[in-house]
Amino acid sequence: MQKKENNPIVSVIIPTYNRANFLKKAIDSVLEQTYSYLELIIVDDYSTDSTDEIVAKYLDKRIKYLKNKSNGIIANSRNMGIRASKGEWIAFLDSDDWWTKDKLKKQVNFLSKNKDINIVYSNLYLFDESRKKKKIFSYKKLYNGYITQDLLNDFKMPILTTLIRKKIFKRYKFDKSYNIIGDFDLFIKISLKEKILSTQEPLAYYRIHQSNMSTRRLDLNISELENWIIKNEFKKNFKYFSCLALYKKIKTLKIKNSLLNGNKIETIRELLKKPIDLHNFKFFPFIFFPNKITKKIILK
Repeated sequence: MQKKENNPIVSVIIPTYNRANFLKKAIDSVLEQTYSYLELIIVDDYSTDSTDEIVAKYLDKRIKYLKNKSNGIIANSRNMGIRASKGEWIAFLDSDDWWTKDKLKKQVNFLSKNKDINIVYSNLYLFDESRKKKKIFSYKKLYNGYITQDLLNDFKMPILTTLIRKKIFKRYKFDKSYNIIGDFDLFIKISLKEKILSTQEPLAYYRIHQSNMSTRRLDLNISELENWIIKNEFKKNFKYFSCLALYKKIKTLKIKNSLLNGNKIETIRELLKKPIDLHNFKFFPFIFFPNKITKKIILK
């Protein structure tokens, strides 16, 4: 893990809880990086599966294995990992996702040519676990520059693709109030002060599986976004930004949620609630579908 000239150490933080079935691939994708100047910090929320046994097979001087009783609050695990880190740069990877082999090398090289930049992110692949198929996350050009309004309009900055200078975290940390939108909250706040750059090439894989598509996550997403707007919309920092797209997103999530819960009357109410968003009427036919089919289509 020794630093050489022009090769800063990257601290990679993997928070995990009962992801033994996916964890090995995540760890391998870090240790097999073509950029070798790294440390790996695994923060386990006291998993009850075979996580301990899996991590034990890897432990060496590049790996720290921490236990954090955070009751499933991923923000606490990420913050613990940051505090334990020794690198000049911080990268995050959830335990059910993985990276391409040259992810860190390409980003470190990119930042060496953009020395005034403290954060970079990239495109990724969405991997459907059930179908074993992948697709590009964003065919449109990703955001660059001072991107606060872009992120508020359509949040496309996946945390598993970011590389962030550690000094940023002297001022910012993950808010434990948010378990679904913690990365959204953090990156929005960073974007108010920092110029952020992206690369279009996919450098990671986000795994879509049953656990991250549940109706419970929809409920949390809605409540956390509503809470975020209440806390932030009228703050001085956001005076010149619009949250209209967030309100529209919340409405869409509520329509999805009511459909998934089989509440067709509530779905109709949400569709007709002002301001009406015509894009949401693509969900109207699902009112007439059996709930089983609706869940299969919407959660795929």
